[in-house]
Amino acid sequence: MRFLLLLGLVVATASQAQYPNKPVRVLVGYAAGSSTDIVGRVMADRLTAYWKQNVYVETRAGAAGNLAADAAAKAPGDGYTLLFAQNGLAISAAALPNLPFRAETDLVPLAPVAATPHILIVAPDFAAKNVAELIAKAKAEPGRLSFASSGVGNSDHLCGELFNLMAGLQAIHVPYKGGAPAALDVMGGRIGYYFAGMPVGLPLAKSGKARALAVTSKTRFAGAPDIPTVAEQGLPDYEATLWQGFFAPASVPADVAARIAADIQKVVASPETKEKLQGAGVSLFEDSHANFKKFFPAEIEKWRGVVKKANLKLE
Repeated sequence: MRFLLLLGLVVATASQAQYPNKPVRVLVGYAAGSSTDIVGRVMADRLTAYWKQNVYVETRAGAAGNLAADAAAKAPGDGYTLLFAQNGLAISAAALPNLPFRAETDLVPLAPVAATPHILIVAPDFAAKNVAELIAKAKAEPGRLSFASSGVGNSDHLCGELFNLMAGLQAIHVPYKGGAPAALDVMGGRIGYYFAGMPVGLPLAKSGKARALAVTSKTRFAGAPDIPTVAEQGLPDYEATLWQGFFAPASVPADVAARIAADIQKVVASPETKEKLQGAGVSLFEDSHANFKKFFPAEIEKWRGVVKKANLKLE
């Protein structure tokens, strides 16, 4: 019996040392072409090259990313199902007590990848040319101007609600099933404005298919220094950042989670990955496994405060 136990320990240790020895599935809860999908696919490609094992994205779009998060939370704890998520996961944990999973206990944060401001876009022929004019237009037409999001409770939704709250607006929220369809209707003039993810909104602004009014960071975004912030256009305390990172089922052994996190950190820090991600219009968020595990619950508490103050009903 003792021999069998020792043999099992040796086999388990060898298996962990060889990780991954089969394809790794990365669940993404947002539609193809969305900011999180774009960054998730870049990371899947880079991890495939690093691990020399296929890492593939499986899209489970819907419910503000919670379909994918629920599937990840219930997946086997062997390290072969990962979740690539964003702010929306913390927002849901803060605002939706009836989810079929608990993000704080059913998922373990592995490593962050990116933290980038949103970009406020409108149609090329939209009447407002800056944030002050947008606010004036919205106040002149209370309850008529609309703003898009990639889904209820997502980071871009909360950007819009925070903007409404701080500017005293009554703009109407229109949720979509992803950032790409939301941007499409903004470009077509069917929706007033959209706090798009940078990988979606910046290429549209640069191509002239949309007009950028602002970025949501406290200071200007290095990838587009000519675009002013919301804060410098009349709302000095406005700030919001879209972060993205990897999670695993909480049942994954701590040493395996730490090993995967360390590999992700190495990949994010590589020149090839930095070039790919910065080319996609995102800023890197490099931090340790231990710090990301502290960061995530702090984010939940932050967004719980915003949801309460704005009296938002996300269910």
